Amino acid sequence: MTKSEVFFTSMRCEIGDSLLNKMSRVLDKAGLESLGLERKFVAIKIHFGEPGNLAFLRPNFAKTLADKITGLGGRPFLTDCGTLYVGRRSHALAHMGAAQENGFWPATTGCQLIIGDGLKGTDDLEVPIEGGIRLKTAMIGRAIMDADTVFSLNHFKGHELTGFGGAIKNLGMGSGSRAGKMAMHNDGKPKVLAKRCRGCGVCAKQCAQSAISFADKKASIDGKACAGCGRCIGSCNHDAIVIDWDSAGEALNAKMAEYAKAVVQGRPGFHVNVVNQVSPYCDCHSESDAAVIPDLGIFASYDPVAVDAASIDAANEATALKGSIVDERPGNGSRDIFTRVHPGTDWRQQLEHAERVGLGRRAYKLTVVR
Repeated sequence: MTKSEVFFTSMRCEIGDSLLNKMSRVLDKAGLESLGLERKFVAIKIHFGEPGNLAFLRPNFAKTLADKITGLGGRPFLTDCGTLYVGRRSHALAHMGAAQENGFWPATTGCQLIIGDGLKGTDDLEVPIEGGIRLKTAMIGRAIMDADTVFSLNHFKGHELTGFGGAIKNLGMGSGSRAGKMAMHNDGKPKVLAKRCRGCGVCAKQCAQSAISFADKKASIDGKACAGCGRCIGSCNHDAIVIDWDSAGEALNAKMAEYAKAVVQGRPGFHVNVVNQVSPYCDCHSESDAAVIPDLGIFASYDPVAVDAASIDAANEATALKGSIVDERPGNGSRDIFTRVHPGTDWRQQLEHAERVGLGRRAYKLTVVR
């Protein structure tokens, strides 16, 4: 099988150089001019970070990519779609405010910001999924589908539902409108382990569907009202909320991969994973736990599957950081970092299904850029 090329530069910088210069050299080495970006609208799919979280990518990375696209005659814009859960990104006005609070402005990023699925998360297009197995169509934010080219700029980190989040998750889950996210999440519904529940109410505050109620100081979840977003799982400090991972996790990873396929199919694109401040949970959280591995570097490829495969391989080769959550979940000596953090997940599912539906290849060759 032909291997996809993945370009890599480490976090090490000599005096007089910078990580942004190294990122620029990665983009040059990849030959972005071959994409023919002159006068083309280029969506840069990114996660702006939930306010309070400090692990999200700094705007400097976005500006380096946007400036490169602009220099090639393209018209870049940063974009993301709204969330299902309660937070600062559930509609476009709050989302723009959150992005600006986290430093994403045209002056800091070199381009404009557009919320891909409109004011209330309903501005979307139903897109056929070529080779879809779980789904035949995907509901994608209209602005993302209106672009001529799609890049993704991804903070590589752990995730409580999918094991890890990289290019596939940013493209697939992140580009879905409200209806799209509902479609991806609706196979698994969480439940409460009453013995562990303290009745603190934190989970209910995170539920945008008002699906959580309390009786005798114990939470319960209305499965019909629940959207299956999993936000309550991450918010519970007592591990009292769990989900049927065997069915829901596999379905979510598969649907997410198919949504990513819908976003990129039929048009050129490029994908960058920045593997630094690798937090155990998604940047959707309004907090960020200590990094689980050292900062590794920047991976980039025209193939979103290969760039994720290279990133997870490097993460699993890295030494887990002492004092992180990995110390609390040793996993019998396993070097599989994200399975140790989220033992109920299987991150391989998203890579395997993405390859199955033709999104890209897991096999890659690494080209190191100094």
